[in-house]
Amino acid sequence: MNSFTIHILAADRVFYEGPCESLILPTISGLYGIQALHREVVCAIVPGEMKWRIPGGEDQYAAVSAGLVKVEKNDVLILVDSVERPEEIDEIRAKRASDEAKEALLQRRSIQEYHSAEAKLARALSRLRVKRRDNTFNG
Repeated sequence: MNSFTIHILAADRVFYEGPCESLILPTISGLYGIQALHREVVCAIVPGEMKWRIPGGEDQYAAVSAGLVKVEKNDVLILVDSVERPEEIDEIRAKRASDEAKEALLQRRSIQEYHSAEAKLARALSRLRVKRRDNTFNG
């Protein structure tokens, strides 16, 4: 199978750089798949679950926050505020953040606060999905 190079960069670190067979990202219009020789594109990433496969390896999963992906000449650049592998996620803290965001949504004092709470809820829920997927495989 053909591969391409990905660079997954968070605000505070280089998460992964190397070869990749396939990549699926959460975008505004839904899940977006990328394979070798993909057309050039720039898309917004929304909080959710990212899945990629290293050549000859198993699927890898991570929770991503908002960001951008740029595909150009068989090279994919992913820029996100944060990205976490399942083992890096504190399930209790993510659950607490989810509960707090749900409560903030119910209170919705202003449209800005509503959108902020909505984004926090999306991030917390994606972190929980990725963590629970890992628990299913390892538990």
